[in-house]
Amino acid sequence: MSHPHPDLGPPPELPENGLRVVALGGLGEIGRNMTVFEFAGRLLVVDCGVLFPEETQPGVDVILPDFSWIRDRIDAIDAIVLTHGHEDHIGGVPYLLRERSDIPVVGSRLTLAFITAKLKEHRINPVTVEVAEGERRSFGPFGCEFVAVNHSIPDGLAVAIRTPAGMVLHTGDFKMDQFPLDRRITDLRAFGRLGEEGVDLFLVDSTNAEVPGFTISERDLAPAIEEVFRTAPRRIIVSSFASHVHRIQQVIDAAQHHGRKVAFVGRSMVRNMGIARDLGYLQIPKGLLVDFKKLGNLPDDKITLICTGSQGEPMAALSRMANRDHPIRIGPGDTVLLASSLIPGNENAIYRVINALTRWGANVVHKGNARVHVSGHASAGELAYCYNIVRPTNVMPVHGEWRHLTANAGIAVRTGVAPANVVLADDGVVVDLVGGRARITGKVPAGLVYVDGMTVGGATDASLKDRRTLAEEGVVTIVALVDADTGLLTEPPEFLARGFVHDPSTFAAVIPQIEKALAKAAAEGIGEQHQLEQLIYRTVSRWAFKKYRRNPVIIPIVIDA
Repeated sequence: MSHPHPDLGPPPELPENGLRVVALGGLGEIGRNMTVFEFAGRLLVVDCGVLFPEETQPGVDVILPDFSWIRDRIDAIDAIVLTHGHEDHIGGVPYLLRERSDIPVVGSRLTLAFITAKLKEHRINPVTVEVAEGERRSFGPFGCEFVAVNHSIPDGLAVAIRTPAGMVLHTGDFKMDQFPLDRRITDLRAFGRLGEEGVDLFLVDSTNAEVPGFTISERDLAPAIEEVFRTAPRRIIVSSFASHVHRIQQVIDAAQHHGRKVAFVGRSMVRNMGIARDLGYLQIPKGLLVDFKKLGNLPDDKITLICTGSQGEPMAALSRMANRDHPIRIGPGDTVLLASSLIPGNENAIYRVINALTRWGANVVHKGNARVHVSGHASAGELAYCYNIVRPTNVMPVHGEWRHLTANAGIAVRTGVAPANVVLADDGVVVDLVGGRARITGKVPAGLVYVDGMTVGGATDASLKDRRTLAEEGVVTIVALVDADTGLLTEPPEFLARGFVHDPSTFAAVIPQIEKALAKAAAEGIGEQHQLEQLIYRTVSRWAFKKYRRNPVIIPIVIDA
């Protein structure tokens, strides 16, 4: 198998009739999915999503793909093709369209409805191209054929991309549920037909490649959801992704059966479910839906709330309920149903929410104690099935952490793909399809771009390190009045500390060390303000670590007395 090399340099010029494939996100991570295809100087982008921050990235809202490689060629982009409407595939589109707002955005009906609503909040009016399974459209030199795939959101599409260099089949996110709620199964007949034509490069969802067998059907969750509604004595609060239309349909059906009213809570949940209902993807019986502000008129055992926050997001509705920072007050007898998976990196935040809800007396039902979630991704058996149907020449696992990508690669090899033709790549690694062979040829920038409030790219790894240090170690500011003639202190320095061990005598021991260091500097003719501040910084930093085993942020300020 072909692995990336850490010493890869910039790629060579793309050969004539060669196709270049570069993932700017989604490899080695769950999220930030974005793949760029280049042929004859033109570009096609498939998906443009976001990655949600971990606890080690304080203050960051979302993380974007790095657009720097394509920024100078933004006019060469013929289209952005979206496989489905999840945030990790569409969340970055507004930021790419800020670079050029007239790039055609291609997707299914529901996907375009979700991204158009999101773009409206960014005050962007997109150029959209609606497609459906079975359709073929050309965007520049890229001939695209769209194939129905089943996922945890309606209207998912795989895309076959035809160029003179060969055909690429990108699965997007998919599974092979044979009994989906919307009866829209993954079109394996189309996969087989494309395989007969010849798939030169197969980009395959890797998320569940480590999971043996087949992913269970959404319908298999019905008994557990029914049990919750049958036994809950008071309110039922269901937390789910704001785009998980199928799961929310199951909850609505159960609420209707048990005579409960339903209210949506959370801006994105209200928006997305309104879109899904208006387009016919969500069936809500007349009179079932009520405004959550009017729930006070209903008995508790007739109420179902559907809200955001299944990943422990601090500002989402469920987290605010857990923190007593929401009009809905969780209490004894309430049942909270977490109807989503745990995204890697979010476990601690989710368990904090579960613990807080349990503390207030709620019965929390989640994946760990009931079958209330099923993955939207194909397990190992389904992946092997697809490889045997498609029989691709080259394979590039996508959408997953390294353990997922590697497991997917192993499945491809076991089904007969030549090991030399299985490409394992990192974000930014350049894969060229030339003469029917896919090879790694270089690397382009593909770092993490942080969205921090209203700024994009302003936060850096260095600034995040400072934030972590501030949170964990505290900050100490030292104001020192120094005589410009002698280079010595005119009075004891003032120490201002936050988040650090501190009482009136804490810093007394370091003052003689500062005085000694300044005297030595004066004797050596060192007297510039910056130099003295660095000297104080090093002196206090060494002292703090030696005495307290702490590394606070040190801010020295030298004032000419």
